[in-house]
Amino acid sequence: MTIEAAQTDRMTAEAFFAWAATWGDGERYELVEGVPLRLQSERISHAETKFAVVAALKTALRDAGSDCSAFIDGIGVRVDEFTVREPDALVHCGPYDADDVFASNPVVVVEVVSPSSARTDTTRKLIDYFAVPSILHYLIVYGGDGRVIHHRRASSDGEIVTKILGRDGVLDLNPPGISIDVESFLGA
Repeated sequence: MTIEAAQTDRMTAEAFFAWAATWGDGERYELVEGVPLRLQSERISHAETKFAVVAALKTALRDAGSDCSAFIDGIGVRVDEFTVREPDALVHCGPYDADDVFASNPVVVVEVVSPSSARTDTTRKLIDYFAVPSILHYLIVYGGDGRVIHHRRASSDGEIVTKILGRDGVLDLNPPGISIDVESFLGA
């Protein structure tokens, strides 16, 4: 399906994942309410922070002996029939098919804030991510400010608890049963 066709007909998540297999290297999109949206290019500082987040998650998961895995962007999270988000990083727990382009059991999702994404990261993505039953933690990383906002699903009735942590803070992510110093998320 072409972008032009997708703008007149809502694309489903299944069609989006099939279409994703045709993208060239470096092509990145999200599907929002049936419309594919190309993701913007990143600044070096964004890429450095994103890499630091994934490295910290991988290290914490390994040290805890967890069966969970951390992935950098490129892995989709299906929100519903017409919405697929691509977080900057995520933690997936349990088995997975290495050829999949989406996480079937994401537990932690992370967005690194950039000037173009700040509004969406703090509003619509918060709603979208917590529409996915397996997601228990949504982390929003403000690299330049040295802060992380940690949204945590506190109960099955929709209660979300929020903490704002500075450089000296510790993120407790249970499940998957790991603790991470905020400083390790902030890159070079």
